[in-house]
Amino acid sequence: MTDRISSYPPGFTWGVSTSAYQIEGATAEDGRGASIWDVRCRTQGGVVNGDTGDIACDHYHRMPEDVALMKGLGVDAYRFSVSWPRVMPRGKGAVNDAGLDFYDRLIDRLLESGIEPWLCLYHWDLPQALQDLGGWAARDCAGWYADYAALCARRYGDRVKRWITFNEFSVFTLFGYAIPWAAPGIVDRAQHLRAIHHVNLAHGAGVDVLRDMVPGASIGAIHNRQVVIPETDTPENRAAAALLDEHWNLVFCDPQILGHYPPQTAAAIEPHVQPGDMARIARPVDWFGLNHYGPIFAKADPARTWGYGWGDAPPDSPTHGVGWAIFPDAFRDELLTIQRRYRLPIVVTENGCGGSDTVSPDGRVHDPHRINYLTIYNAAMRDAMAQGADVRGYFVWSLLDNFEWGSGYGQRFGIVHVDFQTLARTPKDSARWYAELIRAAKA
Repeated sequence: MTDRISSYPPGFTWGVSTSAYQIEGATAEDGRGASIWDVRCRTQGGVVNGDTGDIACDHYHRMPEDVALMKGLGVDAYRFSVSWPRVMPRGKGAVNDAGLDFYDRLIDRLLESGIEPWLCLYHWDLPQALQDLGGWAARDCAGWYADYAALCARRYGDRVKRWITFNEFSVFTLFGYAIPWAAPGIVDRAQHLRAIHHVNLAHGAGVDVLRDMVPGASIGAIHNRQVVIPETDTPENRAAAALLDEHWNLVFCDPQILGHYPPQTAAAIEPHVQPGDMARIARPVDWFGLNHYGPIFAKADPARTWGYGWGDAPPDSPTHGVGWAIFPDAFRDELLTIQRRYRLPIVVTENGCGGSDTVSPDGRVHDPHRINYLTIYNAAMRDAMAQGADVRGYFVWSLLDNFEWGSGYGQRFGIVHVDFQTLARTPKDSARWYAELIRAAKA
């Protein structure tokens, strides 16, 4: 561990991440309203095996046990999301005290355990009542989000100083409005463009709310960024990769930090931009949140909304348990690209590895594939830091096996195994590895 100890700066933050809909369950309890993912789960073909988040990991009832697991790992921080429909069942107007109380209990338990809460305001679970009014395709949604952000800032800002406006803007807009892999499952170019712009406006409004209402707030946003590579080197695939690169990597980071949309998107989105909008979007943030797993391989697909689709990695590429390609050099390069382009401190807010882990006869969960993945990706991160990337923290995805959106419960990304029948938690070998890495880095 000597190499690791010397590679992480003092004050480096070690954490774990989750999201509300993926772990909480209790979807119909204590006044919570329906979200677009509750509806998605009940749409034929929306989720593998018809799985739902109704129970998930039952974190709503087992939160103290889960915080104790984090404390045992020795993490500094926990990144979680607030469920908008749990605290505002219809997305605007009346608030739900029982939902607000749950996050009070969570935040207080974290602080008592020496763990800093990192609160993400939006991780994909838009209240269905707002979707019925147009959702992110409606410009009013930016204002509804600002009111929700103000509610959370008032309630939790005395104890929470680390705030995240959104998680993975590109994923929920592209897969929600152009490629129907996520809620709300709409395929419409105009709605996709409007959603991009209105989510950007909501981000800017949220930053302003948090600056005004939370003294000393440290504010960031989380972007899922991966290099986009043509599946094969043809003019059609190169063009597809260039447009997907804009939609995946640039249409949120660039306007939020640099004040402008990338070229192809700027022309398409212009009809939806009103005077003053770009200034409303480009509000100063304190750090850049990066979620990263591996490259995207793009191919031309005329049947898709924008003419691009997901291609396959080269057949000789190493993969992990759920078939995703392992390219640690792409992680290193992405960190350096972000540093050069945006000139902000970086926090790796998600990185991890899926699999089909099971409890062995010895009572343990052996996941050497995950340990290998985390080891080589941490090495790539250290290489980037040695070359000038200002990385301030690293969060594993995820603390718990959970509801993995369209994949249901078939993919396990946790460092803690969850038996979805009994809800028993079993730390995996990777949890022990991570705890030892944290201990050695701080020694």
